[in-house]
Amino acid sequence: MAIAASPGSDLSRKARVVAHRAWNVLRANWYLGFTSFGGPPVHFKIFNDKFVQKSKWIDEQLYQELFSISQALSGPASTKMLYCINLIQDGVLAAVFSFLVWSLPGAIGMFGLSIGVSNINETLPRPVYALLSGLNAATVGVIALAAVELSHKAITDKLTRILVFLGATAGMLYNALWYFPLLMFLAGIATLVFDYRWLHRPVAAANRAIVYLQWWKRSPPHPAQAQAAEDNTTPVPARSQPDDIELNTIAPAGQSNNQRSDLPLTEQDAKTPTSPRRSATTETEPRIVPRELRLDISWQAGTAIIGCFFLSFIVIMVLRSSAVLPASPLLYRLFANMYLAGTIIFGGGPVVVPLLREYVVAEGWVSPRDFLIGLALIQAFPGPNFNFAVFLGSLTAIKFGYSAVAGALIAWVGIFFPGLIMVHGTLGIWGAARSRRWVKAVLRGVNAGAVGLIYTAVYRIWNVGYIDEGFEFGRSLGDDPWWVVVTATSFVGGRWFGFNAPVAILLGAVMGLVRYGVVSG
Repeated sequence: MAIAASPGSDLSRKARVVAHRAWNVLRANWYLGFTSFGGPPVHFKIFNDKFVQKSKWIDEQLYQELFSISQALSGPASTKMLYCINLIQDGVLAAVFSFLVWSLPGAIGMFGLSIGVSNINETLPRPVYALLSGLNAATVGVIALAAVELSHKAITDKLTRILVFLGATAGMLYNALWYFPLLMFLAGIATLVFDYRWLHRPVAAANRAIVYLQWWKRSPPHPAQAQAAEDNTTPVPARSQPDDIELNTIAPAGQSNNQRSDLPLTEQDAKTPTSPRRSATTETEPRIVPRELRLDISWQAGTAIIGCFFLSFIVIMVLRSSAVLPASPLLYRLFANMYLAGTIIFGGGPVVVPLLREYVVAEGWVSPRDFLIGLALIQAFPGPNFNFAVFLGSLTAIKFGYSAVAGALIAWVGIFFPGLIMVHGTLGIWGAARSRRWVKAVLRGVNAGAVGLIYTAVYRIWNVGYIDEGFEFGRSLGDDPWWVVVTATSFVGGRWFGFNAPVAILLGAVMGLVRYGVVSG
């Protein structure tokens, strides 16, 4: 006779399952928030080594998919990727727990530093400036190395190589909130068009026309035409092409090229089939997603989550307007500004850090000097760069007499929530579309464009990395050859001597202090 399980035993079993999953997540993620220096480009490489190569929680294809999603959506790129990996592995609770383990160490550190910065004089000691500049210079080298290594994975053919280059250069030339997502979208369209060969037929037709025109100009006149010209008689009809040439057909395989010697070889290779052909980088069959890598979220649920998020965004932005709440509390405006930044800024930490200036410095909440100090510190801190919002929120609250903890917490929630909820809903829709062949074609382009923007991040940090007394907005590291040496040392140390990011950044700080000692001595 079967004995029904008691409710207490079911509860105990569920508790053990939850505890096992929590331990699994903690064991895999606990140290990442303490050791992941260098910003999102380096974080992506760390995640690949950890979750693809070692623990094998995901495969390389899924890693590339998550990389594309994380870069294509607004918000903290590396944080979203870690969230998605744990969501697929162990579910929602595991994903939230991994986010807390990942973000809180850096957030607490930045909060402590904000308290210290709020109590310092207007001018910092010169050794501190040298230390911060050394941290920035070393971080640039670490990010540049990560960009090179990620390029090896993103570049699969000449087209993606071109897209990486164009993404990097286009990102350096212009900067706007809508610009970076547009670049990645166009890169995805480019690979889709190329892989499906939608432009190959018209290009081939134009090529055949050019080849025929060249042949026509080079061919000698027909003997009858030449004789007619000499005799001044009625010419025979216009020159006819030789009987053994058919311009609209291609010689069958194995046919001798001598039979078509009067046509260039390029025409023989110009014909393109009417149906999409397989390219060197495109699979002919849809991707088969292993069951253990599938996410148990329907596209309907994903759509509902995204819809609720946009509804909340509209409400918050309407209430943020001075026409609706002319005397809205400062902490609410801080939350709304961070919510806005987390929603509309693409490209991850290296992009959001400079752009946050518009949301706090332009508002008069944080001084340019304190912003610049925080910018240098966050580059050398482990974990997500979006923890910079904790630093800014705390300083804002302190300046206007509010609790520093309240300001830090409000800014932290406001800037992280939009990206996480958006990527959670998008994964539901992604589950229904990821197996389609055209999706992989788009992914190639998005990956290439996103990697190109990492080089843009290197350029932007380089331009504000040199900090000294009187530099309210920072200067280019290239203004002093020593910082160029520090950057090169960081890059070469990681590339050829195996320095990990913490060691390289610490070495940069030491080299910054060395410079101060030499110059001041």
